Amino acid sequence: QVQLLESGGGLVQAGGSLRLSCAASGRTFTGGTMSWFRQAPGKEREFVAADRGSGGISTYGDSVKGRFTISRDNAKNTVYLQMNSLKPEDTAAYYCAAKTARMILSSLRRGDLYDYWGQGTQVTVSS
Repeated sequence: QVQLLESGGGLVQAGGSLRLSCAASGRTFTGGTMSWFRQAPGKEREFVAADRGSGGISTYGDSVKGRFTISRDNAKNTVYLQMNSLKPEDTAAYYCAAKTARMILSSLRRGDLYDYWGQGTQVTVSS
């Protein structure tokens, strides 16, 4: 059984930082795509960042470019999201998603194309 387990969420003041982790179990995603999405109450799910593995260039949503960094440790089967300069509008539940195959750039923002999802971790940024 494949599971994605997010951790690292919490409450932080504006301007602060958090590091989210997503540990995969049940299979490896070395050659696949691992991504982060977020969803705030009353809003649609939003693409945050993606790592396509195998040296592929990381991709970011426009609202987080320059502030968030996605990285992956294949030995630990874990993907991270380093979030700096946090803003109140970053408040949301953050979800890890994974696909066993390497996705093309134009597909990364489509949540329906991912094979697996985590349960989410809440990030709250106070002003």
